[in-house]
Amino acid sequence: MNLRANTIEKLLKQEFSPSRLEVIDESYMHSVGPDAQTHFKVVIVSKKFEGVRPVLRHAHIMNLLEKEFQFGLHALSIHAHTEAEFDPQKNTRSPKCANKR
Repeated sequence: MNLRANTIEKLLKQEFSPSRLEVIDESYMHSVGPDAQTHFKVVIVSKKFEGVRPVLRHAHIMNLLEKEFQFGLHALSIHAHTEAEFDPQKNTRSPKCANKR
């Protein structure tokens, strides 16, 4: 795991105490170098999301990671679920980048 992924993981664990957390660097899928650390996907399951609309879950995560965006994080795909909502069989695969050549 790279430095930015570690930072994202640490911040999310501290804030949400998730039962499941995946932080995946998807930079290699885009038109940046494989070590760019600019594009990430987060799959997070937490009791703290109960009663919180998905758009507010995303906003909370985006606000939490504001500094990372200021210092090079370009894109974040967020899959934020409660325990009851999470289905490990559901596909969270990211689409291919339209700009990758």
